[in-house]
Amino acid sequence: MKIDKNLIKELSEYLDEFKLTEIEFTDKDTKIKVSKNNVSINNQATPNVQNSSVVREDPVEQNKSTSGIQVTSPIIGTAYHAPEPGAKKFVEIGKKIKKGDTVMIVEAMKTMNHVPSTADGVVKEICVEDGQPVEFGQTIIILE
Repeated sequence: MKIDKNLIKELSEYLDEFKLTEIEFTDKDTKIKVSKNNVSINNQATPNVQNSSVVREDPVEQNKSTSGIQVTSPIIGTAYHAPEPGAKKFVEIGKKIKKGDTVMIVEAMKTMNHVPSTADGVVKEICVEDGQPVEFGQTIIILE
């Protein structure tokens, strides 16, 4: 079997582009899994290659307030703000919601999974863009 280095490089670039920790590609009898380690950067002997992910972080992202009730994604998939393109969004900043209300849909393997609110509150922040990939446990909205 010949290893396609370009495919591996492309998958590695997707890890950074979509802020993923792991990606898998399967085609017929070929299966390629690419993942990256999350390394704590407390040691000055750590190579600069490991520091590259920290340097690229957006300073605005670091300053965002995470106080409040965080509603997280229950699965890995693609987040959608509305039930279909052009439809009214489930939540908007400032909207009051109740526990159990759908706040977003996370699509995984062609299945649309409604994500319910875990508490009553007012939407303080929407943490993901429409159509953005999300990871398990990633905060998708914050409530006050």
